[in-house]
Amino acid sequence: MKLLKNLKLNKKFLREFDYITIIAVICIAILGCVTIYSATYNVYGNRYIKLQGIFLILGLIMVYFFLLFDYMLVENYAVIIYWAGVIFLIINHFWGSTINGAKSWINIGSMAVQPSEFAKIGMIIMLAKKIDEMEGKFDNPKNLLQLIMYAAIPMILIFRQPDMGMTMVSFFIVLGIVFIAGLDWKIITSGMISILLLLIGVWNSSIIKPYQKVRLTSFLDPTQNTSSSGLQLAQSTLTVGSGGLTGTGFLKGVQFNNIPEHYTDFIFAVLSEERGLIGVLILLLLYGIVIYRLIKIAKNSKDIFGTVISVGLVSNLLFSILQNIGMNIGIMPITGITLPFMSYGGSSLLTSFMLLGLVLNIGMRRNKINF
Repeated sequence: MKLLKNLKLNKKFLREFDYITIIAVICIAILGCVTIYSATYNVYGNRYIKLQGIFLILGLIMVYFFLLFDYMLVENYAVIIYWAGVIFLIINHFWGSTINGAKSWINIGSMAVQPSEFAKIGMIIMLAKKIDEMEGKFDNPKNLLQLIMYAAIPMILIFRQPDMGMTMVSFFIVLGIVFIAGLDWKIITSGMISILLLLIGVWNSSIIKPYQKVRLTSFLDPTQNTSSSGLQLAQSTLTVGSGGLTGTGFLKGVQFNNIPEHYTDFIFAVLSEERGLIGVLILLLLYGIVIYRLIKIAKNSKDIFGTVISVGLVSNLLFSILQNIGMNIGIMPITGITLPFMSYGGSSLLTSFMLLGLVLNIGMRRNKINF
């Protein structure tokens, strides 16, 4: 009985719960499931929709689990969570599976897990803990170098896979956090220049393989490589444009069958063809609601720890949405970044819900409640 009581949320906290955000996210996830089914049923039947549905349910269970305890408890275990993510990445380096040129997955039975998704959460929590301990004052070299170290370790391991998409996501999460936390603009500018010079050096070295360079630059001129990434991009833009105002309708998409990864990285193209501009605008509206509400939680958090974690999720969502949609319509480089809560992928969906649950917890406990 005591265990069941501990699994029940206090009604006073539920009054502060952000129902609008969770409803909007569930709507996005359901729209994703419908689109995944439409994109895969001809070849795979119910396989992918069943798996996505299972991870959606698990994700919602994780949200509920993260609401049960005070989020400050997470700060106490930040070190363990962070290093567990790093160790997971190291294990992936030795025993991971290579998919699409990146050693980013660990096979567990018939399923594949992406360690970088979990390491990303650990990085956000660790940065939040350190900035909280520093009371938001990290302009001095010692504190700044400490934050850079904690951000760099998982990012370097992810870059070595090589997973350029997740590396970019992690970088913009860190950039969003230090910007909101109030790092001096001179330091941010100096850091950006240093990173740019580093990237130029890496680009001209043998670290980035030729096929990766082609993939990252194909959006500038898709006709340069019509056999792979250029063709993929051309088909994607054609698919997006073919939907018109109202789309072709459910299970009636034709163009997306010519796009590789159309139920993961290029799910937006499928949605655009079948739902048209109206469907796209509905999706963007739902994303807008979620991001606005999460920013509100970040602003109203009662402590720095909660604010930084919320900003980490907002930065993750904003960049992932812009990058994924951008590469679908030909204005951003093609990377393996999924569309949050929409694309097929258990690791991505589950970790997104875990982080969402933590941020909703922060919003629910923004005020001190007297019993």
